[in-house]
Amino acid sequence: MRFTPTELTGPELDLQAEVREFLAAELPPGTHEPCLGMAADHDREFSAKMADRGWVGMALPSRWGGSDRTAVQRFIVVEEMLRWGAPVGHHWVADRQTGNVILKFGSDEQRERFLPPICRGELGFSIGMSEPDSGSDLASVSTRAERADDGWVVNGTKIWTSNAHMNDWFICLLRTAPMEDGNKHAGLSQFLIDLSSPGLEISPIPFLDGSHHFNEVTFHDVFVPDINVVGQPGMGWHQNTTEMAYERGGPDRWLSPFSTVEQLLREAAGTPMEDAVSDLFGELAARWWGIRNLSLSVARLIDEGEAPSVESALVKEMGTRYEQEVVEKLVQLIDEEYSPESESLFERLLAQCVVTFPGNTIRGGTIEILRSVASKGLQGLPA
Repeated sequence: MRFTPTELTGPELDLQAEVREFLAAELPPGTHEPCLGMAADHDREFSAKMADRGWVGMALPSRWGGSDRTAVQRFIVVEEMLRWGAPVGHHWVADRQTGNVILKFGSDEQRERFLPPICRGELGFSIGMSEPDSGSDLASVSTRAERADDGWVVNGTKIWTSNAHMNDWFICLLRTAPMEDGNKHAGLSQFLIDLSSPGLEISPIPFLDGSHHFNEVTFHDVFVPDINVVGQPGMGWHQNTTEMAYERGGPDRWLSPFSTVEQLLREAAGTPMEDAVSDLFGELAARWWGIRNLSLSVARLIDEGEAPSVESALVKEMGTRYEQEVVEKLVQLIDEEYSPESESLFERLLAQCVVTFPGNTIRGGTIEILRSVASKGLQGLPA
């Protein structure tokens, strides 16, 4: 494991202060309903404002519309946005990982086509990995892309596809050749697919409260041109595991319930609950700080040119479990009925946490898969 203690530098702290000033002006407390981490609302106008400041695609090269900033600088912006509950959903996936995958593995034509609009906050991307019959075994995907004239024809189904009903494109892992000698990792490729393609059907998977984030995406002879293949056919598994380093190790894996706890602290001030809430906040903040330092260390590794897939998996595993523990502790402390229609902002946020947070254990890999990745890494085996 390559976790190293690290602190923010002076210029990095200046960026943090700049982001806090921006948020205080754009989203003053009490003027917006905080979002819960990566399940943030889609707000194209807010994404455009961030892009105007160079805070979308900020670690991408200026040649392709980015800001030539570091992964740590992006970490700082993301941390502040999530802590504030900002509506970053529209550009979220494109900024976090798709832009980096296109930069690293895509063609110049793909970089020219996709990266500048990503950096302008214009394009929303989804991720097409999981499938209904694969469980946590991502390499067992069976959705196929078969050769056709000047492209590929796709048939099959993807599931748990976040915000496919709102986004423009998604990057999809598909089988393009049969398994070789039982090696499920062989014969997989990544494709960029327009979510408005003919033959592509999007069906909602609602939460218990009726809200809609996940989707099932079904392909019925969907044509994808050759120019939308990312990298070389058959290299999809390698590219996908590299992508996971961007997806798993960031603040979104441990910071999602922060605004809920912070709101409880505000509402408990001056009440008989104040001391108990303050004690709980101190306990939770100490745990957050520990995971945060591990997550920041992952960003430093990325800036050093590493692909810290094992370290990212471990951060995601700890962060996901911790997010569930935070909600459990809040429910135990506030032993009463709470409603999504409550006048209390804290109760509304907590009700949303209870219903939607179990899904956080699926996104980016289940706890069992993440432990397997970390175990193999410790043994020097391929993750």
